[in-house]
Amino acid sequence: MSNIQDSLKDALTIDGSLVVAVVDAKSGMLLGSEGSGVDIELAAAGNTEVVRAKLATMKSLKLNDVIEDILITLGKQYHVIRPIAKLNNIFLYFVLDKAKANLALARRKLQEIEAAIEI
Repeated sequence: MSNIQDSLKDALTIDGSLVVAVVDAKSGMLLGSEGSGVDIELAAAGNTEVVRAKLATMKSLKLNDVIEDILITLGKQYHVIRPIAKLNNIFLYFVLDKAKANLALARRKLQEIEAAIEI
């Protein structure tokens, strides 16, 4: 088990990492962040809406499932949103430089961080 800041610092060891955050999906507020290159407060609030929209769509479709992660691929970056299964309404938000990152390894690292994080 690790605290938020230790977990976030661990995520930044991944090649291509720019910024990582833990976000409260109810309020859109940051619970912690590390890194730079993105206005993380604005990104956290905006991606809270992404999570809410996906959950609403899943409910409308009567999908009995959970979100493992949401990947947004931009021209130069990957944005990964990963709800923390054991912490209701909390998600990890991770921005990677597309040219430097290995997406498969980054997603694997986020799984490890999700398992270890405690609030």
